[in-house]
Order: sequence, then C-alpha cells, then structure tokens
Amino acid sequence: MITFPAVFDITQHPFGQGALTSDGVQWSTEVDTTTANTDVVVGTAEIDARPKAKMSEVEFSLTAAFKAVSSATADLIWKWQARQVGKTNWVDLHAAVTETNIGTTYVERTRKGYYPVTPGKLEDIPIEVRLILQCNEANEGRAKIKNSSYARLVWSSEG
Repeated sequence: MITFPAVFDITQHPFGQGALTSDGVQWSTEVDTTTANTDVVVGTAEIDARPKAKMSEVEFSLTAAFKAVSSATADLIWKWQARQVGKTNWVDLHAAVTETNIGTTYVERTRKGYYPVTPGKLEDIPIEVRLILQCNEANEGRAKIKNSSYARLVWSSEG
C-alpha cells in the first residue's frame, strides 16, 4: 500500500483589521517617518500554524499605500521583509523600491508571488512579515497596509 504525506496550508490576512467597511477594504493605522533616510516599521505580523513545521512553499501578496505628508518632492524607499520567529536577520522579499517625488495622494503598490524556502533563513513556521519605509525628507513619508495582504504557508506531514 502506498501512503502519501498529508499536505497542509494556511493563509492569513494579518493586516488592516478593524471595523467593517461598506466596500470591504480596511487599512492598518497610518505610520509616518520621522528622521530622514531612517527605516521605520510600518507594520509587522506573525504568521503561525500548529504544529511547528518546515515549509515546502510560501506565497505572499502584500499591498501598501504610500504618500508624502505635504511635500511634492519627497522620495520614499520601501520593501517587504520576512524572517523566522526567533531569528534576528530579516530576509528581503524583493529589492528596495524607490518612489521619486511621491506626491501627497496615496499610491498603492503590491508585491506578490512565491518566495523560495531557504534553509537557515526562511524555512520554519512561524514567520514574521514586515514593511519598512524611509523618506529622504524628515517627517514626510506616510504608509499603510491593506487588508487584502496575505501570506500562505504550505507544509507536509513529512517535514
């Protein structure tokens, strides 16, 4: 008799929760930069499943909105990162994105796809996901994370 490992997955939408809206779109709290050219964490979320396991696949769809508070010339730099809970080093999920002269109206940006499971860096559940932001002008960068953002983790009973 052939037996196959059980495959499990969990999808979590950890950002932008709160009161229900008429269109279903919810946002996290807005976060502002303070010091020029210094990273600010817009939001961090833990993606967890029981029991602890090694992932075979990880998929992300992460959406945020960005703008300047009042300057038409502010440049923003942002990126999504992840790490295994308990590890100190964050893994960049994509190269940093520069938004030149972002303006004062929110623009939405999404990064999505499958990220390679990487031994020693991003392989064990649970994981944390975060968005970091910086601005070239003091007190000008602003961002928020959309509730449609998610992480999907896949693992099997064999490990």
